Amino acid sequence: MTETDALRQAAMFAAMKRGARILFAASALLVAACQSIVPRGPGPVRPTEPVSTAPDVTQGLPTDTQRHRVALLVPMSGPNAGVGQSIANATTLALLDTKADKVRITTYDTSMGAAAAANRALAEGNRLILGPLLAEDARIVGPIAAKADVPVISFSNDVSIAGNGVYIMGYNPGQSIERVVEFAKGKGLSKFAALVPKGVYGERSGTSLLRAVEQEGGTVVSMQTFDRSPASMTAAVKKLQASSSYDALLIADSGRVALQLAPIVRKNGGATARLLGTELWNTDRSIASSPALRGAWFASVSDGLYGQLASKYRARYGSAPFRLSALGYDAVLLTVRIARDWKPGTPFPASRLRDSGGFSGIDGAFRFGRSGVAERALEVSEVGAGTYTVVAAAPRAFAE
Repeated sequence: MTETDALRQAAMFAAMKRGARILFAASALLVAACQSIVPRGPGPVRPTEPVSTAPDVTQGLPTDTQRHRVALLVPMSGPNAGVGQSIANATTLALLDTKADKVRITTYDTSMGAAAAANRALAEGNRLILGPLLAEDARIVGPIAAKADVPVISFSNDVSIAGNGVYIMGYNPGQSIERVVEFAKGKGLSKFAALVPKGVYGERSGTSLLRAVEQEGGTVVSMQTFDRSPASMTAAVKKLQASSSYDALLIADSGRVALQLAPIVRKNGGATARLLGTELWNTDRSIASSPALRGAWFASVSDGLYGQLASKYRARYGSAPFRLSALGYDAVLLTVRIARDWKPGTPFPASRLRDSGGFSGIDGAFRFGRSGVAERALEVSEVGAGTYTVVAAAPRAFAE
């Protein structure tokens, strides 16, 4: 599956819970594939001009020496410019909300070449790189930054690029599958099946399911692939029906595809099966309008605080953010927290990224393991009539 395919599949995350209050002060939030999924949604149709917030966010070479120089590598032109601009705007909001006067972020456009952007960022004295967005760009930037001993915190979800100084903040489908399988097994379901799309996302989702079910002591009775055409979807469901019975079925694809598959499943052997989804389901509220998906479970990051960030974003920039903007915001919170003990002009203390207690932000608690992949505290939601309901809250912190 290409980046373009992923851009079409994933829509924006929508706020699922109301009543949660966000505290944008630093004291409150600083607690504690070969493919990337780049959601599209009601973000800016055209990239807007960056709102000037000098001296916090600038283009070009910073002139002062009293601040930590941090580079933001995102696409500011080209097809993903809207996402990149949204992330850049969110980093500005995070700087303003935390009143971080010792962190200076300079934005570099990866659409003009990831290597060129990275080399320029390093030449201009940046000691930490936030981004890039896409996995292929991170593969280019990682080795360049490693030679300068500069860590990279990428917004990609491709775990294969983690390591050697590259950390992955993106939403990992494997973790969402592990969380929902654990929840389902706890509710007495033990025979699992799966429908996975052909391609990298489907292969990794299938592998994650096998591992998660084995860990929970269940059984995977069948797994079928499809190519997203109606005929292929129907054939895959019928193979499930012919192979064996199941009481839980993972549909490892976007909400749009789940809307197509669920009615077929209900009519062909899966009338009573509990449907399970991945983190991609949280990007499409239309799922809640489907009777065939009623009662389905999926795991994702919490949206309670994101709703408040989105409101603040709209008030400042006049448009809705992309859901990935939260990654930019949280990356700044992490940076500001570590900057308390980071002397300007010295190398970034990368060992602090592996704090076992983790960090907290818009998307809840997260921490980087030895692999460099962000482990996230996820909640489980159930699809209802027109809405989602959280049936298992995300842990507030990690056990040691």
